[in-house]
Amino acid sequence: MTRFSNNPWWRGAAVLAALVVACAAPLLARDAAAAAGEAATVFRIRVEGIIAPSSARFIQRAIREAEESNAAALLIELDTPGGLLKSMDDITKAMLNARVPVIVYISPKGARAASAGVFVTYAAHVAAMAPATHLGAAHPVSVGQGGQQDQTMMEKVTNDAVANIRAIARRRSRNADWAEKAVRESVSIDEEEAVRLNVVDLVAVDVPDLLRKIDGREVETETGPVRLATGHAVLRNIAMDPGERLLDLLSDPNVGLILMTIAIYGIIFELGNPGAILPGVVGAIALILALASFAILQVNVAGLALIALSVLFFIADLKVPGHGVLTIGGILAFFFGALLLTERQSPFLQVSLKLAAFTALLTGAFFLFAVGAGVRAQRAKVRSGREGLAGASGVARTDLNPEGIVYAQGEMWTAEAEDKATIRQGDRVTVVGVEGLRLRVRPLAR
Repeated sequence: MTRFSNNPWWRGAAVLAALVVACAAPLLARDAAAAAGEAATVFRIRVEGIIAPSSARFIQRAIREAEESNAAALLIELDTPGGLLKSMDDITKAMLNARVPVIVYISPKGARAASAGVFVTYAAHVAAMAPATHLGAAHPVSVGQGGQQDQTMMEKVTNDAVANIRAIARRRSRNADWAEKAVRESVSIDEEEAVRLNVVDLVAVDVPDLLRKIDGREVETETGPVRLATGHAVLRNIAMDPGERLLDLLSDPNVGLILMTIAIYGIIFELGNPGAILPGVVGAIALILALASFAILQVNVAGLALIALSVLFFIADLKVPGHGVLTIGGILAFFFGALLLTERQSPFLQVSLKLAAFTALLTGAFFLFAVGAGVRAQRAKVRSGREGLAGASGVARTDLNPEGIVYAQGEMWTAEAEDKATIRQGDRVTVVGVEGLRLRVRPLAR
């Protein structure tokens, strides 16, 4: 052993071998992990309800995080009746430019991907459906600016949507002709027909079944072809952050109407009771959130104007004797304004008829009783304190000739007899005025 250790050739070989092992260790470890089948990660999000700015922001963030984490894929579980064109465009653009494979799975059973959901499904690298789901009805309903749309404008919007979805279909090698029919004729299909017509890629019972079926499939991303390794993938759920949840809440037109109603209550109450502060703060915040909600939904300006007019009617009825006519006008203006806010949007983006009627009646009752009672109380005659002494009765505790002491409303007051009259001790008097801390009184008629 000593002989070999002293040999320079052996010492050199040993050092060289140690260097080779040190350099190769990380590579050997990585290969061993790969050989052992180290699980890939698939990010998963759930998108339900209308396609709105909250949905667009959520999906864009999920794609970005999946790319930064080198995830095997991003899975979007979708169930939507449709949504806003601008948000849909933002989503499809992000999916078409994604460097990570994006999988859209219409689920659970009974779910649908209608209107904007068709575009989102077509833009996916892999599109799948659960049993008993359907897809279609993508005809545009609204330009999004409100007001009356003529036939020419609708044709422009429809043609633009057709060109968009055909381009997406060609990019993903899907059935462009059916996609055009979904836009022009609002056709819908179930999951089996969707696979047969090459609208989606497959039907999967659940997420594990989906990941097994697409394992090994090759898709084309912005950075080139990628072979999916999802057979043993680990799912990582991503939820909406607080900002996205707030946007999602504001995307509901009914929430916007409720916020506008709260704003009206708060601001009017603050105007009627200056210095209350809290109602004004709540009303101002509610007003800003309501306007943000209406901006998201791109409401009809006429509806918003009618609601503003209703507020003017309510305030005017408190200031002038309108015998309730202005309040009735305010109720009607509020009701019709609420209905017109989103009347050009899809049905699922319109204000509920029941909610519009309820808030209109509630607002009218609020002004008729609550605010009206407050104004009447402000106009009522003061019955306490110095201001409430005028007209009060009392008793002379000393002779007033013409000055003396009078007991009135539980207190002793310095008093002076009106017209220098003489009032005897014990006589009842009536207060006719207050000058500083001195009362002017006259004998109470017997």
